[in-house]
Amino acid sequence: MTLAHAEARTGSHGADAVVRAAHAAFLAARTRTREERAAWMEAVADALESHREELVPLAMEETHLPEARLNGELTRSAFQLRLLAGEARRGEFLGAVVDHADPDWGMGPRPDLRRMNVPLGVVGVFGASNFPFAFSVIGGDSASALAAGCAVVHKLHGAHARLAARTAEIVVRALAEAGAPEGLFGAVSGREAAEALVDHPLVKAVGFTGSEAGGRALFDRAVARPEPIPFYGELGSLNPVVVTEAACAARAEEILTGWIGSMTMGVGQFCTKPGLLLLPEAGAEAAARVLPGAASAAALGTGMLTESIRDGFVANRDAVAASADVSVLVAGDAANPPAPGVLTVRAADLDEDAAAVRTEMFGPAAVLITYADTAELDRVLGLLGGQLTGTIHSEDGEDVSGVLQLLQDRCGRVLRGGWPTGVTVSYAQQHGGPYPAATQHATSVGTAAIDRWLRPVAFQDMEDGMLPPELQEANPLGIARRVDGEWQAAR
Repeated sequence: MTLAHAEARTGSHGADAVVRAAHAAFLAARTRTREERAAWMEAVADALESHREELVPLAMEETHLPEARLNGELTRSAFQLRLLAGEARRGEFLGAVVDHADPDWGMGPRPDLRRMNVPLGVVGVFGASNFPFAFSVIGGDSASALAAGCAVVHKLHGAHARLAARTAEIVVRALAEAGAPEGLFGAVSGREAAEALVDHPLVKAVGFTGSEAGGRALFDRAVARPEPIPFYGELGSLNPVVVTEAACAARAEEILTGWIGSMTMGVGQFCTKPGLLLLPEAGAEAAARVLPGAASAAALGTGMLTESIRDGFVANRDAVAASADVSVLVAGDAANPPAPGVLTVRAADLDEDAAAVRTEMFGPAAVLITYADTAELDRVLGLLGGQLTGTIHSEDGEDVSGVLQLLQDRCGRVLRGGWPTGVTVSYAQQHGGPYPAATQHATSVGTAAIDRWLRPVAFQDMEDGMLPPELQEANPLGIARRVDGEWQAAR
């Protein structure tokens, strides 16, 4: 694999060349074993860590994010690659099922049927601005696509262009040295190449993390193709936090201080930032007393990711502040980084078109909504679109089943206590929710992220040697399978 495949090819012709190389690599890679695929991913993880001293300073320079945060994010990315490599080895995501021929099957004789998931092909991945390692070049989308057996063409993000290009070079070299097919990972840059990537007939799915406007434009493009393809977009979320009356009475100051800390983490540039706090009216006095000081004490770092992101944040914040019935409790500013801001509105004054429950402020500002009773709380939750997360702060023994159901209906992850600005990579994780939080009901974090890049195929009445090893009668690879309705553990 040559380093030419790591170059950020621009324009539609450049994208075409990278995609065609990726497709050829996919065809070659699917003849290799899952063990080999896992080893390729582990080689990339090792390469990331071996280049830490180069990559982290470059990321600091381009993103304004602190060293400790970036070191942790690089570690997360390497861990994620290794975790998904382990999944590739185990093969559980293949969903292998064997139904032997049965002449006495209840609806008539059954043929021999065997089913498993297979990789889609070339996956286009769009990097995110706010996580230059974990959601960028070799972040969750790229890693899970490789684990599934796909090839990846990554659209580099301009917010950290030099870091992205260098990371791509490291990935390509690591794959080459590990023996992966040339072109298995490639990179493109620029808007024309991005559009060509979504349009290309050899691209079979797209992963995206970014703004609702940009993501929706690409989503519409993906489904308007002659052959529509899955578009797994994470587009925006307000991440409501509900405080019950009992929790407010018991620890209002602790909750309010924690909210400011989570809301301003990373200068408010987390997709899981708690942008709405629903507080009983009885807590309004505590909010007025606690929030200004907590906001002024928040540590914000040296700046937002880019000037354009800062400008967009300020515009959205000011638009919400100027909307009907919204008051300013803590005024922000237009500096870089902007001072934290808190806007307030009564639940009774909100309707389904209210900017306070429709506008994501990607930065250090959020909305405090005070509610008079459970009916008002339920009505506000009913106004919300899909969310990545929903949080409830309650006391032990409280009946919060109604609120919990409303959050479950709208959120991909529901927390009790704590704050949503931490998304661990694990087996049960769900990062994605109803639209606009995501365009599909899937997760972009955790081992289940692999499922996005697969499709099922059933084989009927095949000779044993014609079948993939995972479906052969002897199960030579020893994977977990469901045979005639009964689960069999891996050997």
